[in-house]
Amino acid sequence: MSEFAGFPIEGPDFYEDLEADNSRIFWTANKHIYEESVKRPMTALIADLEPDFGPVKIFRPYRDVRFAKDKSPYKTHQGAVAHTAPGVGWYVQIGAPGLFVAGGLYAATPVQLSRLRTTLDDEVRGAELEQIVNTLVQAGYTLGGDKLKTRPKGYPLDHPRIDLLRHRSLVMSREFGTPDWLGTPGAAAKIRTSWESLRAIVEWLGAVVGN
Repeated sequence: MSEFAGFPIEGPDFYEDLEADNSRIFWTANKHIYEESVKRPMTALIADLEPDFGPVKIFRPYRDVRFAKDKSPYKTHQGAVAHTAPGVGWYVQIGAPGLFVAGGLYAATPVQLSRLRTTLDDEVRGAELEQIVNTLVQAGYTLGGDKLKTRPKGYPLDHPRIDLLRHRSLVMSREFGTPDWLGTPGAAAKIRTSWESLRAIVEWLGAVVGN
């Protein structure tokens, strides 16, 4: 039986306060809220999702500040990811704005990016991804990811899929905010449905870029 009971509103509220005071003093004083309203439900959600999507990794709440100008010690959201290939997978996040769900190619090696662009250049395979993206956009998802401002080398500006070819990462996402169902067990079904909606793009990208 599932232990997931939803994400309490105390979770987004905690992150709103953390954005205003990202300090060890605040974290220590309010860590119990993180444990009960963020980590516990995220851990339970992962247990529900893994049978359908494979192993899910929950990220640490601490930032790596060794080479960062911003030395804020704590992340202002809690995320979890299920990989189908290196840099490819499903993602779920809870933060001050509420629930965020995504799927796609988050970080590509040069070899993976070359494979992606070669496949996008193919009339048949490239059209497959274009249709998947269009279907998701019509369903309310947003296409995002890091992309070039101009064309990638070797591809003409009038290429029929030049916008997709510009992408160095390619992610479809949706912001749900804090609807009433977020704090109920039914949130797991909503998230699972979203991940299933993203399965086509996650599996297409995973098959193309591989390892």
